[in-house]
Amino acid sequence: MPLQVSDYSWQQTRTAVFISVPLRGVSVRDADVFCTENYLKVNCPPFLFEVFLYAPIDDESSKAKIGNDTIVFTLHKKEAAMWETLSLSGVDKEMMQRIREKSILQAQKSAKEAMEAKASARREDQKYTLNVMMKIEEEERKRIEDMKENERIKATKELETWKEHQRKAEEHKIVQREEKLYQQEKQIEEERKKLKHKGLTRNSVSRNLATKGRNSEIIFFEKLKEDSIPAPRSVGNIKINFTPRVFPTALRESQVAAEEEWLHKQAEARRAMNTDIAELCDLKEEEKNPEWLKDKGNKLFATENYLAAINAYNLAIRLNNKIPLLYLNRAACHLKLKNLHKAIEDSSKAYRIMKLPLRLIHPTKLYKMMLRRFGI
Repeated sequence: MPLQVSDYSWQQTRTAVFISVPLRGVSVRDADVFCTENYLKVNCPPFLFEVFLYAPIDDESSKAKIGNDTIVFTLHKKEAAMWETLSLSGVDKEMMQRIREKSILQAQKSAKEAMEAKASARREDQKYTLNVMMKIEEEERKRIEDMKENERIKATKELETWKEHQRKAEEHKIVQREEKLYQQEKQIEEERKKLKHKGLTRNSVSRNLATKGRNSEIIFFEKLKEDSIPAPRSVGNIKINFTPRVFPTALRESQVAAEEEWLHKQAEARRAMNTDIAELCDLKEEEKNPEWLKDKGNKLFATENYLAAINAYNLAIRLNNKIPLLYLNRAACHLKLKNLHKAIEDSSKAYRIMKLPLRLIHPTKLYKMMLRRFGI
């Protein structure tokens, strides 16, 4: 339990109250001072000083000085008057508790107001700083724009000066050219007069004048040709012929050895085929390949278009009747269409081409054997 300090002393004037509280070993770090308008408390374990003031004071301007085992309070009164006592008399415990709670609430309210005022001041400072920065940036931007505008005006003036100088130079060249032509004409005229004064014959004089006149005209026209712009070129057509190639790829992307081998094999395959079929006239080059027709028939078989697949296999067999897979695939189409006799016939042909022994077996079993053998 803390020890209540009662051996304090106090003095007053009409505007202030001075309280001296002796506390042994007190320091600024250990002392906890709490002061409001009507309540003053010092907590410095194990000592406790508490007083309920006689009249309100100005807690914001009041001060406390800690040193030499003593705390000296300087409390400024709100109303200039002499107090009868330092603390209220006849204060019971309930009243003390109310004063304490009221003082705490008042202190919290003051702290909140001070915090809000500080935050408001900080916002105002930030706003002022932002305005100053915006003003500085605006001035800097305006300065840069003015500098750019001055440079643009300067460049424009220099360009206009250069254009004026070029125009004057062109005019001067034209004047010099005209003066030169005028001097030539004047020289020709003087020569003509000299010839007349020498007494030359009219024919010789006219011939000399005509010759010199033509020379002057040739010089004049040559100078005009030098100054004139040449005529545009005539329009023509350029014909380019490309070397024909079997393969559509570029020469740099193809391999000549592989191409020659493929062409040789294709030539041998064409010689083994029946190339005199009338239906081949309307087909493309790749459509005349039995392998291409077989792949086409396989795609049609996958889409369940069995009749079209049979037509593709028929044409492939007419091109080359030595490929057993063509007969097997056509047998599969006949089997799907329930044409069992044709399926057996095509399967038997495939067996004969492969030179395998054919025994009397059930058609379905024969077809399944063929499928397993060729992995269809």
